[in-house]
Amino acid sequence: MTDIDNGKLHLKSLHKRHIGLTPALSETFFEAASVCLDRHHISPVEVEILRSGIRNTRRVEFTKPTDRVLNAWANDIDTTENGAYGVCLAAVEAEEHLVAVRRAETLTGADWYVALIGSAPDDLENCLRLEVSGLDAGNRSDVETRLWRKVEQTKRGASNLPAIASVVGFKERLIAIQKVDYK
Repeated sequence: MTDIDNGKLHLKSLHKRHIGLTPALSETFFEAASVCLDRHHISPVEVEILRSGIRNTRRVEFTKPTDRVLNAWANDIDTTENGAYGVCLAAVEAEEHLVAVRRAETLTGADWYVALIGSAPDDLENCLRLEVSGLDAGNRSDVETRLWRKVEQTKRGASNLPAIASVVGFKERLIAIQKVDYK
């Protein structure tokens, strides 16, 4: 397993660490994240991760997209969504020691089931739901507003599992992560 505490956010080869991802899906997320990050930045770039009031900075390396890749990812909405999956999964791995074990079903209020690194993924009762969103542009306030909406979405989901919401702001270089409180 890659050392996740070396100050980097490892976007490449997520499938080697996240048992709920295939190599093809992992590469898709990396490619989309590279397109999103390249719109605003030059690799490598420092990103801020904000979770539960704790701020951390990690370095992200990405591949400069070719014209062919840019043509394949010409739909901004799909690109941002898929890029956000990769970045947010890498962020919860690095910061919360959670990995994707399975895609969540429709109406659960989340996108993925995640579990602690090394735990058995067979029992979803040991998992958390992870809701992911991404913003191509916008500022810190936009990321925080989206995070609030995603927290509320997980509360309305048809699941009794605990949840985490995560939003990446590609231009802002900010990843916000929040555990959902059901009180």
